[in-house]
Amino acid sequence: MAYQPAVKKILDTINSFDGKAIEEMTVQENREGLQGFYESLTGDSQEVGKVENVKIPVDGGEEIGLRIYTPEGKGPFPVFVYFHGGGWALGDLEIIDPILRWVTNETNTLVVSVDYRLAPEYKFPIPAEDCYAATKWVSENISQYNGNPKQIAVGGDSAGGNLAAVVPLMSKDRGGPNIALQVLLYPVTNNSFDTKSYLENGKGNYLETSAMHWFSKQYFNNEEDKLNPYASPLLAKDLSGLPAALIFTAEYDVLRDEGEAYAERLKEAGVPVNLTRFDGQIHGFFWMPVIMDDAKKALEKINNAFKEQFSVTLESK
Repeated sequence: MAYQPAVKKILDTINSFDGKAIEEMTVQENREGLQGFYESLTGDSQEVGKVENVKIPVDGGEEIGLRIYTPEGKGPFPVFVYFHGGGWALGDLEIIDPILRWVTNETNTLVVSVDYRLAPEYKFPIPAEDCYAATKWVSENISQYNGNPKQIAVGGDSAGGNLAAVVPLMSKDRGGPNIALQVLLYPVTNNSFDTKSYLENGKGNYLETSAMHWFSKQYFNNEEDKLNPYASPLLAKDLSGLPAALIFTAEYDVLRDEGEAYAERLKEAGVPVNLTRFDGQIHGFFWMPVIMDDAKKALEKINNAFKEQFSVTLESK
């Protein structure tokens, strides 16, 4: 279908900018630019029951930050561990803060935002390992924060969706922690840049092919890294036994086809999958609830998936 009116409006605005492309800017310029672009689109920061910042140890003797959003109410609450997007190189706790406050209130779920270390300072597999470490920490400690460690979902958008697909693979390979649901918003599942959606949408649709090549260069040490299932989960030989998946793609997104291919692979492996393609939509729409009704529709689907999956979890205990 044609672009949705809000999509066309924002694309007209973006494409009218006489500025540098992502691949023409430094990492720091891109980090600052991402924050500036989204701050008017994510909406006002809502009050939640409680917000706590904690530090947890990770490999290399360092620490990463987690921000824990607890809704109003008694609890213990289901837990949603979230990995922000930004091409593994951009983004932080602050840029995603308004979105995750909104998610917390709308889903009545305890949300944990993960400030994983970024490329190019920390290349593959460090961001993925940080996200796994955070999920493991949550499973072992979240009961102290009024979360239910038996009801954990992971999720993320774009590169964060990649990490949210990778963490269940790691958990399967390493014997835990148990994850009930993976929520993958327009995820990177392969790094070949050769799908039909790349050919159709690679220029002028916000996330461009040239930008994805730039992000890839920041994250990976070499071409061989891209073939690792912890980088490209679509290449994993065995996807059986993974948690149920809720997957969103966007019609005018270069990542559309690989997200849908991953959904198909999961189905073939016997994993319950709920896939939605948002027609007329572009990459990144979940961060734009101020102008994109589809962001609200996506959150409604997430909320329904939580209710369905966590009620099943409760009944099975």
